[in-house]
Amino acid sequence: MGENILIASPTTLMMHTASPEVIHDITSRREDFPKPTEYYKILSMFGHNVVTTEGAIWRMHRKVTSPSFNEKNSALVFRAAIDQAQGMTDYWLKTQKDGGFHTVEHDTMSLALNIISYAGFGLRLVWPGQPLPADADSKMAKYASFEPPKGHTLTFSESIGGILKHLLPLLLTPRLVLDHVPFRVFKEAKEARENYELYMQEFLQEKVKDVRRGDRDIGMDIMGSLVATSYQDKQDGGKGGIQLNDSEIIGNAFIMFLAGHETTANVMHFTMLQLADNPAAQRRLQQDIDTILGRDTDPATWNYEEKVGAMQASMLGAVMNETLRVLPPVLEVPKKTLKPQTITVDGIKRTLPANTYLGLCVSSSQHNPGYWPSRPSKITGAPSDLDDWVPERWFRPSLKQDEKNESPEEEDFGGYAGPDTSASMFRPARGSYIPFSDGARSCLGRRIAIVEVLAALAFIFQKYSIENDVEEWASNEEVARMNQDQKRGLYKKAVQRSRDVIASCEARVTLKIYNGQHVPLRLVRRGEERFVSWYEES
Repeated sequence: MGENILIASPTTLMMHTASPEVIHDITSRREDFPKPTEYYKILSMFGHNVVTTEGAIWRMHRKVTSPSFNEKNSALVFRAAIDQAQGMTDYWLKTQKDGGFHTVEHDTMSLALNIISYAGFGLRLVWPGQPLPADADSKMAKYASFEPPKGHTLTFSESIGGILKHLLPLLLTPRLVLDHVPFRVFKEAKEARENYELYMQEFLQEKVKDVRRGDRDIGMDIMGSLVATSYQDKQDGGKGGIQLNDSEIIGNAFIMFLAGHETTANVMHFTMLQLADNPAAQRRLQQDIDTILGRDTDPATWNYEEKVGAMQASMLGAVMNETLRVLPPVLEVPKKTLKPQTITVDGIKRTLPANTYLGLCVSSSQHNPGYWPSRPSKITGAPSDLDDWVPERWFRPSLKQDEKNESPEEEDFGGYAGPDTSASMFRPARGSYIPFSDGARSCLGRRIAIVEVLAALAFIFQKYSIENDVEEWASNEEVARMNQDQKRGLYKKAVQRSRDVIASCEARVTLKIYNGQHVPLRLVRRGEERFVSWYEES
């Protein structure tokens, strides 16, 4: 079956596909190929939500959650990302001293958490040493505290960090077992879960009070929207039609934190590593930022409506797209059949039996040589560079244009409905680029994620460059005495170290670097670079 693999056993039938035509066919037929909700039960530990449900129940969750994901709120995320990127770079400059900083993964997680917390929930989280904004809601200050408030043993950020760190034990271990296992990892997981649940219950009650008073936060206010659909409806006598219980409200909030936090943070982390490894791409990125936004402009003056289109069509969009192509947050999208379904494979109609599980192979489809422009690899010498991170690929001519970009879905399920890439860049054929999935079940917050990454990268690289730290092999004084050939050899070592670490990444919940590995980086002001202002891949 070519780009499709069928695996049969006495109890299970499964098909994995890297065929863009098959993937597009499947994602366009939501009713025929639903999500296997049994795979997602573990994500319901705080309540059913828009990710873990299907059919009429999913439609209800989607209708309730989607109104917050609009262009007005994308502009709010744009501004929040700039503010938080400034907090992160200020923190880096204070802490890196003579060596590089070793906390990039942790800090991009904090960046993404702070953005989604403010833009989506109205919580003002700050960086160490940064004061809480004067206009911050005093009753919400405990969520930004660097000390656990009364009744808690962890801060709000620590509780979410603990949930994400111990997500697999939390998802796979029954609560009764988790509560009594004496090992440290389970104790930490239990503590994080208990603190997070208490924070969310307290936050929910604050939102209920706001709704009953008629108060609403400015911005997305996802929690406020969820509460309003239920509690306002109850006040009106229950005639509104859509109601979520408290568990479902908290369950959807958890998914928004998880999906809007870890995945975006991973994209930011990998993109910065790749830009340090590919200085030519970093220099072109900065040239585009200078052209679109200006080298010396105040980021506070950047206008979302005026600039975001050009930013997405520039090297900013290209580096983000290429990271999503090479290192997508999720490697496979699961689907299933409830009854026999017909698909077309290489022009031949094939029937899949009922209860066939399908895996849409994200990474494989995004490396499919029939759909992606490639050239000989400058890194390995291989005939194709599809395994390499090459953002310039997005400025090459399209191989198979999909002008209509259409789907047979007639119902509007809300959320952003536009394309994920700029019309002026390489346009992948439908099904060949699915980092956010595709069709009606595609990622609800994909536009928010795109805007967040574009704005944060623009802020960082307008004034700064990022280099691999070489302290493992040479001190600052030793580097200063080196000629360019010696520096080239030194930086080549650092690039290879980085690529080795990136190659070791694993997909557990999301694709990221595990096992305590990290790549140290240095943040330097533009014009003060030691390597990336001239280094070329040999």
